[in-house]
Amino acid sequence: MEKVIITGSRGLIGTELTRHLNKKGFTVTEVDFTIGHDLTDEAFVKDFFKKNNASYLINCFAINDHVVAGKKRESMFDISLESLAQFINVNTISLFSVCRAFAKSNKKMAKGIINFASTYSVVSANPVLYNGEEKDIRYVISKAAVPQLTRHLAVHLAPGIRVNCVIPHGVKHKQGRDFEDRFKKLSPMKRMMDKSELNGLIEYLCSDNSAYMTGSILMVDGGWTSW
Repeated sequence: MEKVIITGSRGLIGTELTRHLNKKGFTVTEVDFTIGHDLTDEAFVKDFFKKNNASYLINCFAINDHVVAGKKRESMFDISLESLAQFINVNTISLFSVCRAFAKSNKKMAKGIINFASTYSVVSANPVLYNGEEKDIRYVISKAAVPQLTRHLAVHLAPGIRVNCVIPHGVKHKQGRDFEDRFKKLSPMKRMMDKSELNGLIEYLCSDNSAYMTGSILMVDGGWTSW
């Protein structure tokens, strides 16, 4: 089976993909801030990929806004430019750094890169889902670059390395009953996604079955962006 590197391997999706791919016989190397890996440190990134090779790179790492119970979401008028720069540094610049280092250090072995974006790189967040409040624009801006980065890399790393982007939406995880009820009303599928529902797609992208796929932006959103 193939060797795979998963960044953000201890997050919600990363943990599930690590579990699934290990079970399927892949050799998985984990990369996560919680186990001492700082992907904003370019020197670390370069050194890591010189020492760790793999056929596929799955990028799950990112920072998102965290909602504190009882605290109102910040609007675009409340956030600082410094905090915006932090989101862009992690979700955009560091992602590029990681993809570049993987491609440069794994020229003989590398087959594919899979990036994760957000539906909010395609459409604006519906305020109804957030009780009339605003989805954090820092996350939105920083994730909007991911599909275009994927397209650029797909063209310029071809034919050796395939680069695709997965856009999930509504992964169920402790959101609370009120949020889930609002989501169901807004989703054509009338439910949230189980984290395991990404497993088959990622396994497919980490195989020769997807040998002619590159530059693809794959929506896994239960029809959210089809309204």
